[in-house]
Amino acid sequence: MAHSTPTLSLQTARRLAVTKQQLTGAVTRNDADGILDVLRGIRCLQLDPISAVARSHRLVLWSRVGQYDEAFLDKLLWQDRALFEYWAHEASIVLTEDYPFHVAMMRQYREGNMEWSARVQQWMSKNQELHDFILAELKKNGPMLSRQFDAEGIHPEGWVSTGWTSGRNVSRMLDFLWIRGVISVAGRSGGQKVWDLTERVFPQFVSAELPAREEMAEMAVEQALKSLGVATRQNIDIHFIRRRYHELPQTVQRLEDAGRIVRVNIDDAGNSLKGTWYVHADDLALADRLAKGEWQPRTTMLSPFDNLICDRTRTRTLFNFDFTIEIYVPAHKRKYGYYVLPILHGDQLIGRVDSKFNKKEGRYEVYNVYAEADVPKDAAVGKAIRANIENLAGFIGAKEIQFGENVPKSWRKALQ
Repeated sequence: MAHSTPTLSLQTARRLAVTKQQLTGAVTRNDADGILDVLRGIRCLQLDPISAVARSHRLVLWSRVGQYDEAFLDKLLWQDRALFEYWAHEASIVLTEDYPFHVAMMRQYREGNMEWSARVQQWMSKNQELHDFILAELKKNGPMLSRQFDAEGIHPEGWVSTGWTSGRNVSRMLDFLWIRGVISVAGRSGGQKVWDLTERVFPQFVSAELPAREEMAEMAVEQALKSLGVATRQNIDIHFIRRRYHELPQTVQRLEDAGRIVRVNIDDAGNSLKGTWYVHADDLALADRLAKGEWQPRTTMLSPFDNLICDRTRTRTLFNFDFTIEIYVPAHKRKYGYYVLPILHGDQLIGRVDSKFNKKEGRYEVYNVYAEADVPKDAAVGKAIRANIENLAGFIGAKEIQFGENVPKSWRKALQ
């Protein structure tokens, strides 16, 4: 007997996505356990070097747990080893319990069975002396910074690229050994990676038996869908272990046939959103509660790389919010600003904050605040945004906040 396809309103779909990203209700836990709970909800925390306001991973956590002591994150990474740095949908902090999911990428790079990994393998083979030198130094000395490798007398064939990595041979070799799982990031010193042999950092995984590829793929898809709340197959493909899902179409079909994921319609004022959308079976009851009004909204700014919005196509489709990072756009061509933080208000993305933390002066400088069309612009929303800006300023260590003149009229009283 055929089952009818459940229908979610667009509002319920949005609320499910926001809830599963742990962006609802009052902040309750900002300790190590709270941070670990966030990672178990979102599965990966993208790393990005730009810190116009603060590093992206700090902002993503702040949006979810509020002001927190970074020592808790360091403890989870470098003492408890509950988290580690590896490549998820980008370079990220990921869960150690998810290590088996990432082994597939490590093995692909070791085997050289993709165009890029084949190029890496070829370069590494030509530079075997540098490869052996780095591993010998780590074995002899223990954890080391990249600048501590003195490769004088070794003349590697340079890595050639069109970008900043061209000619950076020691750094490139370290990166390739890392992505292959031979070495790991064992710590950070002054923001720089401290490298060590994986067999010393994660000895439990060196010879561990892994589930079959099909089982691993099913588990990874389920984790990604639970993190996203509601998603198409294309959304899943670029989340968590981006484009590394084994036979994704077949995996999704098996999960649907088994009833572990459920196809849903998303109704937008009588029209269904394009695409085939899925919800995890475990989240259907939550979706039902959200549809009945069991909902605790939150107002918070988001990192430009936040997991909720990093899939730009999904963000446009689900939230009607067109977001582009303008960091690399010439200043005179930018529409909103260099480092813009979207504003989440309940289940809507209602605006953007163009700002920068002036560390030298200890001042959080809010240059522009933009409001989207057809969103709440009353004074109460302005006050909620102001409170969130003040909270962020306190988190990053700003002593004062300076607002520019470009603020929506109805929010101006609060944002000045």
